[in-house]
Amino acid sequence: MMLDKDTLAQKALELLKELISTPSFSEEEDETATAIDTWLKKFGVDTKRQYNNIYAFNKYYDESKPNLLLNSHHDTVKPNSAYTKDPFNPHIEDGRLYGLGSNDAGGALCSLLATFVYFYGRKDLSYNIIMSATAEEEDAGDKSISALLPILPEIDVAIVGEPTQMQLAIAEKGLVVFEGVVEGTPSHAAHPNDNNAIYNTIEVLEWFKKYRFEKVSDVLGPVKMTVTQINAGSQHNVVPGHVDLVIDTRVNDCYTNEEINGILQKEAPCKLTPRSLNLSSSSISIDHPLVQSGIALGRDTYGSPTLSDQAELSCQSLKLGPGDSVRSHSADEFIYVQEVEEGVALYIDILKGFLY
Repeated sequence: MMLDKDTLAQKALELLKELISTPSFSEEEDETATAIDTWLKKFGVDTKRQYNNIYAFNKYYDESKPNLLLNSHHDTVKPNSAYTKDPFNPHIEDGRLYGLGSNDAGGALCSLLATFVYFYGRKDLSYNIIMSATAEEEDAGDKSISALLPILPEIDVAIVGEPTQMQLAIAEKGLVVFEGVVEGTPSHAAHPNDNNAIYNTIEVLEWFKKYRFEKVSDVLGPVKMTVTQINAGSQHNVVPGHVDLVIDTRVNDCYTNEEINGILQKEAPCKLTPRSLNLSSSSISIDHPLVQSGIALGRDTYGSPTLSDQAELSCQSLKLGPGDSVRSHSADEFIYVQEVEEGVALYIDILKGFLY
């Protein structure tokens, strides 16, 4: 059954409303996984499930062809306290579809699913298409795309669906989160102490504020390092022996995460331990035919500072989707209905320019 773009866009919006109304916090996505599985099966798609990851191969999958992955996630963060609307009540006001996960990343996911259905039964594709609707993206869980990739065939190129206003994010910064410790001498607050860990932290914070990594990317700009958490002390009359810091480091494509770790281990004025070195920067050549197909349709290219499932991929990958990332994780999250409709149409047109 071959459906046109307009019909598929409406089907995508129906699914998006169902996903919004079904809570799917990270590690609690069982029901939305089932909803996605059921939706695909209505179009005759042969689906597979690993944990709460739903995936499928195009009907005429050919092992001799390269593989294109279409991926987005169906988990959400928890609604923040500033919500004025019911986060699980999908409703449209002034062309906006409100609801938790509507923008991040339900609009992109449902648009990609509709696009996969459009191409599912076609025999004349130059690439196989693998669709994955994955879980645990928001908390980088161990049952996320990282668990799915080892059982998939080798991926040659990927589109990761995230809100980019359907512009072409051809690079994405990686992430290294460091646990920092500033040492001092514990003591009673009533006695002299020239090695107060809290006072020692002032200099350390100034160092992080002023430090600049040498290499600046043409697409992603400089590495951005930010102290985001400080914790110390237990009661008013005790000088603590140490201050704990968390440092969020967004890595451009000029460095590997291992290189960033090596530099900071040598130069930082406090002890640092990386939580993980696995969330690397990612990119795709501007000359890649997939990118060129988007450019031919009037899309612009840029570098994204935010992290996605791209960080788990080793192939070239493009981040692309309807919606605007500034709305992600915000109160009263929404996506414009028109954005989803345009998203389906543009995904299909970009792939037509790439697959034929």
